[in-house]
Amino acid sequence: MLTLANLSPQKGSTKNRKRLGRGPGTGHGKTAGRGHKGFKSRSGSGIKPGFEGGQMPLQRRLPKRGFNNIFRKEYTIVSLDQLDSFDTGTEINARVLVDAGMIKKGALIKVLANGEVTKSLTVKVDKISASAKEKIEAAGGSVELVDADRNGK
Repeated sequence: MLTLANLSPQKGSTKNRKRLGRGPGTGHGKTAGRGHKGFKSRSGSGIKPGFEGGQMPLQRRLPKRGFNNIFRKEYTIVSLDQLDSFDTGTEINARVLVDAGMIKKGALIKVLANGEVTKSLTVKVDKISASAKEKIEAAGGSVELVDADRNGK
């Protein structure tokens, strides 16, 4: 019977590690498998990531364009058609939208006026378009903007 006490690796699947620089009897003494002279024999040598043998590396050949704003905030878009699927009088916030599978947890939310809303809803989101706000309020609902920095983004 196989138990934890008598487990062993399959035959031929493991090898002893190569002990370098431990005398001539090992076959890896003296130069320790590095050969004589040259860049690869020196300590601290080794080809760096991206090095292409002196050819101009790919990351330097490609053009660099534009500007990446590291402070940019990405908003997940929710349309009025999606909000209309909730029951009348529901308070819609980030947690409710995550539970419904419309957004991912921790995402910033912006509501856009795609479609119509027919129910009275209380919407608490990070951003909303002016026309979406008008449509929600026309249907008897209310809109409240929450602090967009709640996620530390």
